[in-house]
Amino acid sequence: MRPVFLRQNVPVNAGGRRVAVIGAGSWGTTFAKVLADGGASVTVWARRTTIAREIEHARRNSKYLKGILLPRGIRATADAAEALAGAEEVYLSVPSQALRDNLRVIGPHIPGDAIVVSLMKGLERGTALRMTEVIAAELRIPAERIAVVSGPNLALEIAKEQPTAAVVASASLETATRVATTAQNPYFRCFVGEDVVGTEFGGVLKNIVAVAVGIVDGVGFGENTKASIITRGLAEMTAFAVAHGARPETMAGLAGLGDLIATCESPLSRNNTAGRLLGQGLTLKEVAEKMNQTAEGLSSIAPILALAEAKGVAMPIAQQVADVLDGTMDPRGIAPHLTTHEAPQGE
Repeated sequence: MRPVFLRQNVPVNAGGRRVAVIGAGSWGTTFAKVLADGGASVTVWARRTTIAREIEHARRNSKYLKGILLPRGIRATADAAEALAGAEEVYLSVPSQALRDNLRVIGPHIPGDAIVVSLMKGLERGTALRMTEVIAAELRIPAERIAVVSGPNLALEIAKEQPTAAVVASASLETATRVATTAQNPYFRCFVGEDVVGTEFGGVLKNIVAVAVGIVDGVGFGENTKASIITRGLAEMTAFAVAHGARPETMAGLAGLGDLIATCESPLSRNNTAGRLLGQGLTLKEVAEKMNQTAEGLSSIAPILALAEAKGVAMPIAQQVADVLDGTMDPRGIAPHLTTHEAPQGE
């Protein structure tokens, strides 16, 4: 089914739904603002009490979202049970590698009929599971109660209320539409669809391409090189996602190409920034120490390459990023090798 745009005349969260946002980083805090500006009653769960207090009393999150004044009425707490009490929808925004541990803490407090929404873009190391698969396995809930939101969604731009759009995907179109209705507001609009696999893999794969673009930017290469990597990266993304059951048109939409452009081109992108630091000669450890937040592309490369190998999908750009990370390729070597094929290939 093609995604359906929720038009201006669709009621925006007419019921004032009670929702919880798990995670108070830049994206979790921004999405709490999106939901509150759409009319929802929002409670944020923050791991640190100091951040929870600042969000609730000062209407700010100065650690992760500097300069943004949050809407009145957003509540915040470091108590998971308090945050989740009565929640009709639960939005998860934690680092992908910490999701399972967080679900084990908050799971007993999630209401039995709540919809659970992934705002994350990563794969679990060790299992190579997508985030909705981790949610289903750990919470033991059906796919129809799970949704994912993805798209060209740089947190700070959205927090500044710059117009953007996103995809909400679920095995249940009714669930996707409900989440999209809760989330939309005058500056954040939603499409809905059922291609969960494509929507999630788009968000994971574009991070790896963004790291590659950041690397070549860091070593000083120009727009031709970056455009070549973005274009060939989209081809890799599409081949991989389709091999795993995604619809090719998803990769040409907001969750694929749209997210790819935003992440590769913006200095606000954590993955682009991580790549640029690697290109400038920093080690992986030094990059992790320098950055304030997680660059999901770095932790997704190994599981993506393992899944690609199992399906026989060639991913030369992703492989070269992995080679830079493990020190077997000089960052300057990533650009001339955009394909594993020696003969000329079509676009």
